[in-house]
Amino acid sequence: MQQGKLIVFSAPSGSGKTTIVRHLLGLPELNLEFSISATSREPRGEEIDGSDYYFISLEEFKKHIKAEDFLEWEEVYRDNFYGTLKSEIDRIWAKGKNVIFDIDVAGGLRIKRKFPEETLAVFVKPPSIDELKIRLKKRSTESEDKINMRIAKASVELATAPQFDRIIKNYDLDIAKQEAFELVRDFLK
Repeated sequence: MQQGKLIVFSAPSGSGKTTIVRHLLGLPELNLEFSISATSREPRGEEIDGSDYYFISLEEFKKHIKAEDFLEWEEVYRDNFYGTLKSEIDRIWAKGKNVIFDIDVAGGLRIKRKFPEETLAVFVKPPSIDELKIRLKKRSTESEDKINMRIAKASVELATAPQFDRIIKNYDLDIAKQEAFELVRDFLK
């Protein structure tokens, strides 16, 4: 099977990485397909199993860990596991496509370490922690406690930005989308 490229977008929650990834997926010239992560958490809002995430039980997730079925995995919050199944990457590469990830910081860096030459790791930096909090509240998908947990984690995640290949500062979404397109296009050449 021919191996494609891996495009990793990581950032604290609310930074705009999902919006940027969706934009890139809509550009056929990039030949991208979204890597659907597995998670042990419950769906939020209108998330769909097999489209947004593979929603699996905590027990099933742990069985996959034991069987070494994951390319990377992380317990992001207590009993909330996220990971990339190796079979997901194989599925996308079998179609002759490049894989794009919308993934937490630790997972993104693990993929970069495992596939250093094939991976472009991009960190999306928010304007500020205060702006992150505003964005998370506007989503109306989580409790105040969960939002505060994400904000506390964001400070730690922001410190990892220099470990990524490139940093996009998302002060203006249209500019960030264009910068992301140019980075990915140039990497895939």
